[in-house]
Amino acid sequence: MSQNFKRDTICVQGGWKPKKGEPRVLPIYQSTTFKYDTSEQMGRLFDLEDEGYFYTRLQNPTNDAVAAKIAELEGGVAAMLTSSGQAANFYAAFNICEAGSHIVSASTIYGGTFNLFGVTMKKLGIDVTFVDQDAPAEEIAKAFRPNTRMLFAETISNPSVQVLDIEKFAKLAHEHGVPLVVDNTFATPINCRPFEFGADIVVHSTTKYMDGHATSVGGCIVDSGNFDWMAHKDKFPGLTTPDPSYHGIIYAEKFGKGAYITKATVQIMRDLGSIQSPQNAFLLNLGLETLHLRMQRHCENALKVAKYLEANDMVAWVEYPGLESSKHYALAQKYMPNGTCGVISFGLKGGRDISIKFMDNLKLAAIVTHVADARTSVLHPASHTHRQLTDEQLIEAGVRPDLIRFSVGIEDADDIIADIEQALAAVK
Repeated sequence: MSQNFKRDTICVQGGWKPKKGEPRVLPIYQSTTFKYDTSEQMGRLFDLEDEGYFYTRLQNPTNDAVAAKIAELEGGVAAMLTSSGQAANFYAAFNICEAGSHIVSASTIYGGTFNLFGVTMKKLGIDVTFVDQDAPAEEIAKAFRPNTRMLFAETISNPSVQVLDIEKFAKLAHEHGVPLVVDNTFATPINCRPFEFGADIVVHSTTKYMDGHATSVGGCIVDSGNFDWMAHKDKFPGLTTPDPSYHGIIYAEKFGKGAYITKATVQIMRDLGSIQSPQNAFLLNLGLETLHLRMQRHCENALKVAKYLEANDMVAWVEYPGLESSKHYALAQKYMPNGTCGVISFGLKGGRDISIKFMDNLKLAAIVTHVADARTSVLHPASHTHRQLTDEQLIEAGVRPDLIRFSVGIEDADDIIADIEQALAAVK
């Protein structure tokens, strides 16, 4: 689609461009493989000399259409779907890191990503230093090493809902010759486009707002095409030196702005295989068609709920970037002036035990291991998603022991508030 179209239009019509006589709705190409007439045609695909489909682990028309829509929404040059958001985070890093590499990451990130970086990737020889994203730039700069290969953060952190100063992080990354990789799951490209503020690569758990209906697990990696890999050739040999598994292709030379996603597809996805199924991509596309409408309602409802909580005597604290009392309000206005997300974090007077009792008394809001769904949901991260972390790690990750992650849905806001009210009354 034309880059002149606004995001609302891209949500509905981006990605799939039917020709005469083709289906108006994106089809599900539920096939593992694709036919060619000659061996030479197939061989050219394996040599990356021609574009085309031959095996769904690498590419599939349904997946590619949805990835193209997300790339267009973010203002990127190319994207790749993965089987989960966690796979997207891993592939985004592993595409440019190897044994001996180092990552600098904000500490206030999703617990699964914290474990991925802090435990699993260390087993692969990739080290990580976690930093306070709100610290002065000169403090964060001390974490960088000669072998640092990327800086990572979330535009809105899960579950602490802190807003990232994207420009500060982009400047830090570029001063050290590495890309800024940003997880934009909570804000979505409807409310924030990190590339416009200097980020280089964006990742998503499409399981959340993009799908929006808790039907399909998935992830996506989007490349801005702006990072100059050849200018930092020694840091990124995987992109700037010959790949022996493809007859010596140098991705940055052969594919230019498409180098990063091409390598992620034909090398990382080829070897590790966490592809999103075409069926899930189809369902994701249905969610994307209403993303712009749902995000507006999520944000409107969340602000009403946050204001109610802020005024309630039983509530000890509330963090929501849309509240003027939030320490991240100014950053939210700068990067997300039209709204942030539907997730609120708060705690009740009386601490952890009261918070858990409150959750158990909710009727409309469901306790689920999910967030950013059309339905209102709630979770106690210290007991659930961050259960494996020590108290020290919890604090480092921005997760207080009493923190309730409340994901406001698109139901009537008055009904959501009434549910909170009755649950609070039950624990008085």
